[in-house]
Amino acid sequence: MRRTEMMEQTRAKLIAAARKAFAEKGYAAASMDELTAEAGLTRGALYHNFGDKKGLMAAVVHEIDGEMAAKAQAIGARQGDDWAGLQAEGAAYIELAMDPEVQRIVLLDGPAVLGDPSQWPSQNQCLAATREIVERLIGQGVIKPVDPEAAARLLNGAALNAAVWIAASDDPDAVLPRAIEAFHAMTTGFLAKTS
Repeated sequence: MRRTEMMEQTRAKLIAAARKAFAEKGYAAASMDELTAEAGLTRGALYHNFGDKKGLMAAVVHEIDGEMAAKAQAIGARQGDDWAGLQAEGAAYIELAMDPEVQRIVLLDGPAVLGDPSQWPSQNQCLAATREIVERLIGQGVIKPVDPEAAARLLNGAALNAAVWIAASDDPDAVLPRAIEAFHAMTTGFLAKTS
């Protein structure tokens, strides 16, 4: 096995073990020794690949948040047009907050450990994708000619904050439909013409 393949395999093992530990115990309670033992590796491997526990958390959040974005984008792409896709993608992202792993790692521990989610690379990738859709919709005359970056930031921020609200709620099942209804109501304000 080549060195790069071994390094990728080591990183993948550590991320998988951390993902499990962070989901089950939370970031603060996850033991570095238990985590590395679960992966069959040493603390040195963790430090070499991620710098520290926070660096490992960033890698885990990046992986899960990337998976969330891919799922939401796939749902949006199946809608048949950019407007329906934009709304479906936002609602899908919000719905992913019902997943216990997403709740604990990305929506609750992630901001507490890594800071402002708008600064995360995965969120910036989502922002760029949303901005492209907004620019197309403006070009098509579907939505009002607003600043594309501002609109993308508001749309992404609304979906993320709705997801955080659900994750932090004592009754996520009750909050979810309220959040999605409000998200849809807010997004229709961007439409050039409402029926």
